[in-house]
Amino acid sequence: MEYLSKEGYDKIATELKTLIEVEYPKIKDALSEARAQGDLSENFEYRAARRAQAKMISRIKFLQKVLKYSRVIETKNLPKDEVTLLSQVEFTNLATGQHMAFQIVSPHEMNLQEGKISLKSPIGAALMGHKAGDEVVAEAPAGVIRLRIDKVTMS
Repeated sequence: MEYLSKEGYDKIATELKTLIEVEYPKIKDALSEARAQGDLSENFEYRAARRAQAKMISRIKFLQKVLKYSRVIETKNLPKDEVTLLSQVEFTNLATGQHMAFQIVSPHEMNLQEGKISLKSPIGAALMGHKAGDEVVAEAPAGVIRLRIDKVTMS
């Protein structure tokens, strides 16, 4: 089971609804048009539409599975002073002195441009369960990173 923020759950549900009600019918129409053009063995449009259909069906099934096995997490039940799912964490890279801030989210909500890292990422996993003032070690693909947690808040 995965835990998601209310915002993340709603975003996935909205994407799923759009794919089923808007995008998939467009692909079905394109497939019908391509099929009407005749010989399917040399019909590029037909093959492209079939690939798009398969990709769309795969995405729809994936999102349905994510929603089926996900629950919205209640932030009021989480500790406020410890890094948990949905915590906003400010920390410093001890090697470079660089200060960073990220929200810890589920892998389905990760978005670096929005300042959200996965709890399963090397840094997210290293921060989990720690408090402000703690020093942690993250084993990232680029090497070992030593971090100091400066502040933990609940978003």
